[in-house]
Amino acid sequence: MIVNYTVRQLAEDDLELMYALLHTFGRVFNEPETYTGKQPGADYMRRLLGSDYFIALVAVKDGKVVGGIAAYELMKFEQERSEIYIYDLAVSKDHRRQGIATAMIRELKEIAAARGAYEIFVQADTGVEDEAAIALYTKLGTKEEVLHFGIPVEGHTHNQGMEK
Repeated sequence: MIVNYTVRQLAEDDLELMYALLHTFGRVFNEPETYTGKQPGADYMRRLLGSDYFIALVAVKDGKVVGGIAAYELMKFEQERSEIYIYDLAVSKDHRRQGIATAMIRELKEIAAARGAYEIFVQADTGVEDEAAIALYTKLGTKEEVLHFGIPVEGHTHNQGMEK
């Protein structure tokens, strides 16, 4: 099966694609309010996309964002190196099983290598809804058993939709 899509990293002027990616995340994760209810303004988004620590990739098919990755480069303190953390990765339901997620991770690996990153890491929930993601990550990397804790910051309400 030949699938015509492109994967590209977003730059600071790619606001339309970034907002489309937020809508895609909202649909795929069934959390539209989290991703579209209080979207950042254009200036904030330009600063984020133009920063050296945030990486956004989109998969576009027929002019529509069908998937994407939001990742962060984390500078390490114990050695002069960094790691890339995949915060969100999603592919629209009707575009899955076409190699899009693998292609996006492959592109992220190239970006990570160019930045001198040591590793890419991602976490996945253990629920049934993440079985496909877990299978993908198992195929591409090494599984580590960890616990994840959300520690609220005083003065801010913990946003349930932000837990991953």
